[in-house]
Amino acid sequence: MRKLPPLRAIQTFEAFGRHGSVAATADELGVTSGAVSQQIKRAEDMLGLRLLERHGKNISLTSWGRIYHAKVTRAFDKLREAQDELLSIRAESSLVVSCLPSLASKWVGPQLFDWQAKSGAHVRLVGTGTEPRQGEEPVDFRISYGDRVKSFEHYTELFTDWVVPACSPAFLAANPVARPADILTRSLLGIEWDSGYQQPPSWVDWAASIGETPPSTPRDLRFSISSAAIDAAINGRGFVLAQLAMVHDDLAAGRLVVPFDLRLKLSQTYFLAWQRSALEKPLGTELRAWIIKISRRQAALNKEPLPAVQ
Repeated sequence: MRKLPPLRAIQTFEAFGRHGSVAATADELGVTSGAVSQQIKRAEDMLGLRLLERHGKNISLTSWGRIYHAKVTRAFDKLREAQDELLSIRAESSLVVSCLPSLASKWVGPQLFDWQAKSGAHVRLVGTGTEPRQGEEPVDFRISYGDRVKSFEHYTELFTDWVVPACSPAFLAANPVARPADILTRSLLGIEWDSGYQQPPSWVDWAASIGETPPSTPRDLRFSISSAAIDAAINGRGFVLAQLAMVHDDLAAGRLVVPFDLRLKLSQTYFLAWQRSALEKPLGTELRAWIIKISRRQAALNKEPLPAVQ
């Protein structure tokens, strides 16, 4: 197989053929005029043909040079097209954030609208309990609970959440509680996650934390999705052990109230994982920094007292 001239030599010759000037070629490639002449000479030596000829002070392509230039120009045009297409796709492609469904609807989703509007980024939020397979699914970032996310090469800890008994003001008015133990005699909304995740604190756990025995006959309606249980509580169906991160806005707006601020900490932490390629997309680094920022803010909010029941 015949050896090709070095790519740098071919690139220099192609640029000269477009400009017809050593100085203009040197300016495009960021090299000296002497380097341009040297590279073209290397191409001629490898090909065994004269590509340029001098007429006084003017330099032009030989007949061999014109034939060769027509061919290599098409090749470089294809390379430029490939680069332009890649950059275009990179600029226009969305950032895909995969997130647990309840976190998507109750925590990151509402805040993401504002960040996206300010940044101009194209973000697609996917709520799913299934962990994406690294490198096999078009996911840039994954927000998940526990150590399953550590299958990714790149990840960082976000925050550890707490649960607290909450209900709607209307439900509390109709079912007043004088002491924490009274909550256990009311309608309770339970949460049981999929088996792949360590379970959140249950009403049995909460009863034990306040030194009470849970009812012998369970009176709770159970949900597999935290946000569904929280929505049921907002609609006056009972008490829910709500995660602070998911009910911050509901508490601030008065849709939920907490008669007794007696919390239980989740046993595991939320994590953010990402593909290395996500940081090469426009605003990918900024999105990662923003998610970490709101997580730190959430960790700080979790330490603050909750609004008192009026």
